[in-house]
Amino acid sequence: MLRVDAISEAEIVEARRRLPRVFSRPIKERLLSWAGWTAFAGLVLYCLVRFDFSPFRLWDGAHELGLITRLMFPPSAGGNFDLFLWAILETLGMAFLGTLIGGVLAFPLGFLAAKNIVPAWIFHFGIRRVFDVLRGVDVFIWALIFVRAIGLGPLAGIMAIAISDTGTLSKLFSEAIENIDGKQVEGVKAAGANRIKVVRFGVVPQVLPVMLSFALYMFESNVRAATILGIVGAGGIGLLLADRIRAHVWDQASVIIIMILITVYAIDFLSKKIRERLIGKGKSELMN
Repeated sequence: MLRVDAISEAEIVEARRRLPRVFSRPIKERLLSWAGWTAFAGLVLYCLVRFDFSPFRLWDGAHELGLITRLMFPPSAGGNFDLFLWAILETLGMAFLGTLIGGVLAFPLGFLAAKNIVPAWIFHFGIRRVFDVLRGVDVFIWALIFVRAIGLGPLAGIMAIAISDTGTLSKLFSEAIENIDGKQVEGVKAAGANRIKVVRFGVVPQVLPVMLSFALYMFESNVRAATILGIVGAGGIGLLLADRIRAHVWDQASVIIIMILITVYAIDFLSKKIRERLIGKGKSELMN
């Protein structure tokens, strides 16, 4: 082991000359670092002031929230439980159909966007940018657009979910296809299969469980999203929840929120169990 007192002054000077960054960073780097942290602190301070982020406002909000919470209990459906149950089923139907349409459209698009299936980089670049547009716009914004285009109701919510899921699932599917094991593909080619059969027997069996698990994950996410799409008129339980909140009928709003929580938990639990059977417990936990 090297002792500190065994190092001479000349050796230290030589080490400083050869490895100056070990002893101290250049002044330019230090100034850039200080400037970066100063800009970050300034941005945080500006946001706090700009949005009136004050403890007094939060305290007043907590008091109002406590009052609303007290008005929510005891929960009461007010004779509308059947209506709430139907709206929950409508929300599930919106999420299911939206995810199904998005998954069906994303299946061929994922193959077209995979580099190892379609190697033309211009086509690959163009279709990936289309995916960015579809998934870059939030599902809530798509719902606003479709409510304006086709009118109020669940169909607007279904189309909003389908469009958003098409972009997201297409990207996920293409990345899964690009990460397949090439040995199975080479084996199918060696048997004399054409390009279509190579995809059918060499690629699809590898990626189909992963694709299904992605679709299931999107479904459970869409159940949560569909509960609020009704706020903009896209149908489902969100429409009734927004109506009760606007009317300050907090006991019925409490019943709706409890029903939403139970439904989301049940879908999450079932989806997780199915994904575990498809791709294994470890990978399913990583997705969560």
